[in-house]
Amino acid sequence: MRVETLALAASVYFVLLCNAPFWSAILGDRNPGLPSTLVLALALGTTLVAVHFALFGAVLTRWTVKPLLTLLFLCTATATWFMEHYRIYLDPTMLRNVLATDVREAADLVAWSALPHIVIYGLLPVALLAWVKIRRDPLPRALAWRAGALLLALVAGAGAAMIAYGDVAGPVRNHKEIRYLVTPANYLYSLARAAAGTASHAAATRAPVGEDARLGAGWAGRGKPALLVLVVGETARAANWGLSGYARQTTPELAAEDVINFASVTSCGTNTEVSLPCMFSPIGRRNYDEARIRSSESLLDVAARAGFKVVWIDNQSGCKGVCAGIGETRPDPDSADCRDGECFDGALIDTLEKTVADNSGNLLVVLHQMGNHGPAYSKRYPETFNRFQPACTDADLTRCPREAVVNAYDNAIAYTDHVLARTVRFLRRHKAHDSAFLYVSDHGESLGESGLYLHGIPFAIAPKYQTQVPMVMWLSPGYVRNFGVNDACLAARAAEPVTHDHLFHSVLGLLEVDTQARDASLDFISSCRRA
Repeated sequence: MRVETLALAASVYFVLLCNAPFWSAILGDRNPGLPSTLVLALALGTTLVAVHFALFGAVLTRWTVKPLLTLLFLCTATATWFMEHYRIYLDPTMLRNVLATDVREAADLVAWSALPHIVIYGLLPVALLAWVKIRRDPLPRALAWRAGALLLALVAGAGAAMIAYGDVAGPVRNHKEIRYLVTPANYLYSLARAAAGTASHAAATRAPVGEDARLGAGWAGRGKPALLVLVVGETARAANWGLSGYARQTTPELAAEDVINFASVTSCGTNTEVSLPCMFSPIGRRNYDEARIRSSESLLDVAARAGFKVVWIDNQSGCKGVCAGIGETRPDPDSADCRDGECFDGALIDTLEKTVADNSGNLLVVLHQMGNHGPAYSKRYPETFNRFQPACTDADLTRCPREAVVNAYDNAIAYTDHVLARTVRFLRRHKAHDSAFLYVSDHGESLGESGLYLHGIPFAIAPKYQTQVPMVMWLSPGYVRNFGVNDACLAARAAEPVTHDHLFHSVLGLLEVDTQARDASLDFISSCRRA
């Protein structure tokens, strides 16, 4: 075969057999018996084949065609399995998550049930490809064939696009996420965007935030230093949070502590890669600008500039750039909660206690949890927290009854409850600082509702399960007294809606850090201070 013939065959194969989610989104509401539906399918299919053929025609040669198509067949088979099972969109944010995933997280995603799909849609085409012999033409003839094939593809694609435009323009304009269902163009484009963005942000100098930050007037004459422990949860959703009215009591230990529960909290994103930088930024979701957020300093830099020692302790895959100016540490591997190179979140508390013991001044400690990171919910808690049975232990959540998926997820929530309550009890015993505690999850999770699992759906169309998250606060009596906080007022404020946008400004307000970067209207602490 000529290279062009292989490129065309691969394009047809991808469009017809590897785009079930896309075809469902475009044609799902149409009557398959109508001629107009057939015309649309043929026109749109021709357009997509032409687009892929043009992309392949730009890079495939007789030396690269087999290795590149082999890679594409295997990657596309893997991508379509995840897309069809978990109904995800391979947009630049999702690919950035993929690039940031460590080996431990990747291993948790491996499911044997994916093997038949990958064999049929990946290995079988690769075997057929290996059997093909590439025809070699003299260079002038090869160039003429390539130019003619690309010209024909562009003409056919443009003509077909004009036929399909009227029926497709509206849905795609109103639901831009549909374009991230076209495989493999979706992950090729998104991977390029994500890699370019990561490289540019790494090379850029971060813009300063809160250069005027200083301790407020209330610090004058204060006898004790302050300690704030800010816990960033992972994949905890409000719908399964006992303190917020869930039918199960998944938070019994926090319920026994004197904590303030925020019942209506909206995240900044539906995945860690978006939410974490956003929630530590003064920009937030209301003025969301990813490039600006990632190229600017964070809340941690402002607190450090005001004189706080800032420590980030990470049991996840990193701080996503939030602690770039601060650095991060890992849980103590000698903790009883660590084994085989992995740690339960309880190890964070052991490291927290050592950190606090070594620092006598003002201190801000961020604990980044593994939390409910899926799909391996059952790996997020010790056996003693295997309370709700049966619990799903399969990496392919669709193979478990939904009740078992929810049970495993709730067990992980119950373990988070234990870790947080243990943190509060430690701070209650600790008398050297005026202590405060704040927990908030980065995003939620889908557990099979409407066929959706995990997270990462584009924010505009994400279900509330992925955007509504728990948040809990506790203040020591000394903190309430010396910082003039009206805890009754704060408890009442907790019944009102808040978002991740409030975090940057409210933490600075809680710590009494004065800076022009703090927006008082987004500080839910400021309205609850005693005169």
